[in-house]
Amino acid sequence: MQVEILGTKYEVIDALNNITLADSFLKNKTGKGNGEAKLYVGNESNELSDFFGNFSDLSAFFQKKDLIKVLQDLKEEYYSPQQYYYKKITKDSVKMVVDITKEMPSRWEELFSKVSVCPKLLNFKFSRSNVKPPRVYINSDTKGYYTLLREIAIPNISYLSILKLKEVGNGKKIIYYFKPFIDYSNTIQGYQITTFEEEKVLKKISETKLSNTKKETLKTARIGQGKYRELLLEDMPYCPFTKVNDERLLIASHMKPWVKSNEHEKIDPKNGLILTPTYDALFDKGFISFHDNGKLIVSPFLSPLNQKRLNINEGKQIDIQRFFDSKRLEYLSYHRDNIFKGI
Repeated sequence: MQVEILGTKYEVIDALNNITLADSFLKNKTGKGNGEAKLYVGNESNELSDFFGNFSDLSAFFQKKDLIKVLQDLKEEYYSPQQYYYKKITKDSVKMVVDITKEMPSRWEELFSKVSVCPKLLNFKFSRSNVKPPRVYINSDTKGYYTLLREIAIPNISYLSILKLKEVGNGKKIIYYFKPFIDYSNTIQGYQITTFEEEKVLKKISETKLSNTKKETLKTARIGQGKYRELLLEDMPYCPFTKVNDERLLIASHMKPWVKSNEHEKIDPKNGLILTPTYDALFDKGFISFHDNGKLIVSPFLSPLNQKRLNINEGKQIDIQRFFDSKRLEYLSYHRDNIFKGI
């Protein structure tokens, strides 16, 4: 697979996904432990060694537009925090932890202004940190752009994916594309939501002016029960990838995530797709999406090897377009623009 980033073409060699941006790494801390500039990327393995090579003085970049998007996606949490946030300071030679929750809106404004004046491509170098195996950490001496990730992201809902790229026509030159994401997980059936998400959902429902009956409908829809799932199965009675029609093996998920939807969109069956678990996970996590004509779109963040194992490829037709009316296409457009892991 080839991708083009700001006019330069690259071959995608491999992808490393779902790197947790832990509280210990980030500056927007929800705990009171020590902060660390080094980032944990996994335990020693052949796969990790193949991905990073010798781990020495590796070239990498962020895209400015990715950092801007993450900030926009996190704006609600910065302005109406659902968690308490802390930072460590030193005052009169004494180290202490202070609550900065009320500062979060102004922090967002400062960060947005800071990123807005950055170049489109934010280059930095990184290498392996000197930490005893088997845990593998990376760090950077070029603190400026690398540190932006630590300043922007939020614990519990932020993570990182990395693409290993080779510039087309430039020999064996390897560069790593770091792209942060927010957890948009939105599966209804079988999705174990976190305490953070649960509190956010319940708070939103309780604050509405809807009737108690309507509120209960929203709650049952959130966990995969009720009218929403029933109507979606009537509209789309099988998985278009596998043709499986056993309801016990099918998952109903939203194209526009629950937390981003209004009350109508939350229970609108046109906002859903019926898929078997593997393909639902791919769609839910943004590794696949669809063109309006039903042809498959595959994310470069899904490694070429795993694409082959899953028997999926860019442009594959799976006969899903029969379910795409004008209303479902609106939600699908949202998924492509906001959930799909593109470049």
